[in-house]
Amino acid sequence: MLNVKELEAFRAFIECGSVTLAADRLGRTQPQVGRLLTSLEESLGFALFSRSGKRLRATPEGWRFYKEVDRVMGELQSLSRSAEQIRSGSSDHVRILTAPHVTKALVAPALSSVAREIPNLTAEVASRVRLDIETWITQEQFDIGVGILPLDSPAVESEPFLRTSVVVVMAATHPLTRLKVIQPKHLYDTALVATHSRSLLRQSLDRMFREEKRKPDIRFEATNGLIACELAAQGLGVALADPFVALSSGASGLAMKRLSVKIPLDYGFLYPVGKSRSFAVRRLAEAVVRTARDRLPEIGVPASDFEFI
Repeated sequence: MLNVKELEAFRAFIECGSVTLAADRLGRTQPQVGRLLTSLEESLGFALFSRSGKRLRATPEGWRFYKEVDRVMGELQSLSRSAEQIRSGSSDHVRILTAPHVTKALVAPALSSVAREIPNLTAEVASRVRLDIETWITQEQFDIGVGILPLDSPAVESEPFLRTSVVVVMAATHPLTRLKVIQPKHLYDTALVATHSRSLLRQSLDRMFREEKRKPDIRFEATNGLIACELAAQGLGVALADPFVALSSGASGLAMKRLSVKIPLDYGFLYPVGKSRSFAVRRLAEAVVRTARDRLPEIGVPASDFEFI
């Protein structure tokens, strides 16, 4: 059985970068932290650190182990907060899982609204990229998730609340901004910014060009939609984007245009199967939908392109 104090010392060392700073964070002496780290390493049976004189550096195995430690310790902290909520008789604590752009565009404004309604509200917001969704919904405790559907998992119930469509983004100075609607043919000889090959947007882009028997001129590739929007705003190319991602990017000089080909994106709530939904969770879901409605004018495409379910 691993020792929680040893794990705390290890996480503090990795995050602080030295035994001295880890000791300061934990309110312990340097020798105490050193002994905890040594004991943990001996218990595990593999090297967490490489040693150069008195200096410790995490090994590759140490970094891999840290990722698991950080997740588990976060869960323990969440359990402690849940226990305190139960002990105090309060149900005003919400654990939320979202994608980064959803946090900025929808969850943060909605949470602010609910906090004014429920003065004692507390919340944890964890941001996870969509490609890791199947991992985080099975490994992390949460009360409500907000993200792009579909999601096929026996661990969650999904409830769609909004259907929107992919938009085309580019610098405000780009020649295509003169058009109200972008057709696939307008992108044939245009420099493109694309997201990585596993993303929904990239798969949609590739499919669209494949159906037209054309090859996209991808000049730049981004790991996510936010970066793609930022690159497009700099005039590096045209990109397909989730309208809420484009809104969240905050990129200066970014123009959004409708795409003639409808590529649907469904936003939905995720709930753990068999878990009751507290008043705070229900109010947050309502606030997210309300926030989505309120932000539609900022996107600049017709309201008919959005369908609330």
